Amino acid sequence: MQNRLKNKNTDNPDLWKAIGHLQKAIASGGVDPKLLALVHLRASQINGCSACVHASVAGGKKAGDTDERLHNVAAWREAPFYTDAERAALALAEAATRLQDGAQGVTDEIWEQADAHFTEEQIGAINLEIALTNFFNRINRTIKEPAGQTWG
Repeated sequence: MQNRLKNKNTDNPDLWKAIGHLQKAIASGGVDPKLLALVHLRASQINGCSACVHASVAGGKKAGDTDERLHNVAAWREAPFYTDAERAALALAEAATRLQDGAQGVTDEIWEQADAHFTEEQIGAINLEIALTNFFNRINRTIKEPAGQTWG
């Protein structure tokens, strides 16, 4: 795969400043970085974004997660490696990512599970991580960003 966009506005300080503020808000939400990497990974798998799958695995490893957990997140419902809180966050990520063609989205049951495990501040950070992941997934899929490449 070859990137369609040669200049990704890497010289646009306003763009990177805005993204940096979003990332700072997510990081200040009190959510374990390993969980945020799992959420990023799962949404990116759903969207088929190889660049973000690659980045989230690297981020998960940097945060101290294991290969076993990172490799099994696609089948998290059947795998024994995740806590109830992580399962609630992964369900939220899937439902918020699959909003196409009449998909149900985040049901009350999914929201209640997340609410049972996280504070409102943490849910806000998780939701922002999901939204930012979907933002990057869509850009990367549009421009055909290959895995292993970097932005900015």
